[in-house]
Amino acid sequence: MTDSLHPHTVAKFLQEHPEFFVQYSELFSTLEVPHPHQARTISLGERQIMTLRERLRDFEFRLADLVRNAALNEITTDKLNRWCVRMLGEQSTLRLPGEVALGLAEQFNLQEVALRVWGLDLPAEGVGAPVGEEVHTYANNLVNPYCGNDTTLTPATWLHAKPASLAILPLRPAVGQPAFGLLVLGSDDPERFAPDMGVAFLQTVSILASSALSRLKPAGTNLRAAEDS
Repeated sequence: MTDSLHPHTVAKFLQEHPEFFVQYSELFSTLEVPHPHQARTISLGERQIMTLRERLRDFEFRLADLVRNAALNEITTDKLNRWCVRMLGEQSTLRLPGEVALGLAEQFNLQEVALRVWGLDLPAEGVGAPVGEEVHTYANNLVNPYCGNDTTLTPATWLHAKPASLAILPLRPAVGQPAFGLLVLGSDDPERFAPDMGVAFLQTVSILASSALSRLKPAGTNLRAAEDS
């Protein structure tokens, strides 16, 4: 008899026999259940209302999060558009790398942005300063942007101030092709570029910066043109 009235047995019976609630509908007005937060009992109907209110509160919190995220995404998209306009509006290829880095730092409130490219027709200083073979190898192997706090990496030393966290973005003409540079974003916030953060937005920045800098001519283009003439 005890086994037959086990709570699991009762619950299973009610699930399998919904007609029970039709046959004994008067139970709804007499059954009482424990209050979830107080030491008293309440009617079954009142308990159901409390459950619906809790669910509604959860939905309201989720909706508020969605609205907040939508607003943040709109702000981020506007900043990204402003950065793109700045890059597209720069007519001088010599000033373009600086506009890429400076515009990114200003729009997204970064402590500093460093940029190095190679194989392009730029002076061998600043953005075009030579880099070691290990940097070429690192850039080619960097499929996704790096995020973390490892300031011992060579690209991190291109920043004037030691960052609390940084992101390193590879620059390449197209997916699967060798990299022609690295974009380094430095922040004084240790959580700004956490190792476990998503990198979808940084990948977009990497693609846009790569596309803008692809306007620069490959190194030796002018020399070859002069020789052909």
